[in-house]
Amino acid sequence: MRYSKDHKQETRERIIRTAAKRFREDGVEAVGVAALMADAGLTHGGFYAHFPSKEALVAAACAEGFGESQTRLRRIVEGQPPGEKLAALAESYLSQAHRDHPGQGCIAAAIGPEIARHPAETRAEFTRGLNGLLELAAAALEADGGDPAAAAQAVAAMVGALTLARAAADETLSDRFLDSGMQAVRGLAPRRKEPSPG
Repeated sequence: MRYSKDHKQETRERIIRTAAKRFREDGVEAVGVAALMADAGLTHGGFYAHFPSKEALVAAACAEGFGESQTRLRRIVEGQPPGEKLAALAESYLSQAHRDHPGQGCIAAAIGPEIARHPAETRAEFTRGLNGLLELAAAALEADGGDPAAAAQAVAAMVGALTLARAAADETLSDRFLDSGMQAVRGLAPRRKEPSPG
C-alpha cells in the first residue's frame, strides 16, 4: 500500500515528537529505536523509511525539543511588561513543574551532557537550539534594560541549576538549586525602582 507524501511527513513528525519526549525523559542511550517506534504506534521496520540512522533522529529531536520549549517560553516572556521579562523566564524555567516533567521541558537540561559525546552534526543542531535560547534571554534582558551580552550567564545558570535540581535525590537540596539559579538570573537584570511615596 502506497501512502501520500503528507502521510509520510505526518508519520515522520510523529516519530520526532515521540523521540523528543522520550529522550528528555529517559536519555538518548536508554531509548532504542524499536521502543520509540512502538511508542509512536509504528513498527520497527518502518524507521529507516524516515531516517538513515538513530543519530539523524537524535538531531531532529533536538530541533523539535528546543522548538517546543522556546515557543512556550517566548509566550511567557512576551506576556510580561518590561522589567519583569527575565524574571518570568527564570521562574518558568526553574519551576518545580519543569524540574518534575522533563518530557515536556527544555532539551538542553535533559540531554546536554549526552549530546557532548555525539557527532559534530548532532552537536551543531543542538547548538542552533542553544542559540535560540540565548536570543530569547538576550531579548528579555534588553527589554528589561539590562545587558543582552549577559544572556550566556542567564542560560548557563538556568540550565545548570535545572540539571543539578533534577539530579539531586534530596528534594530540599533540589529546591535550593532552583532558588539559587533564579537568584543568579534575576541579578543580571537591573532592579526596578520602586515609586517614591507621595
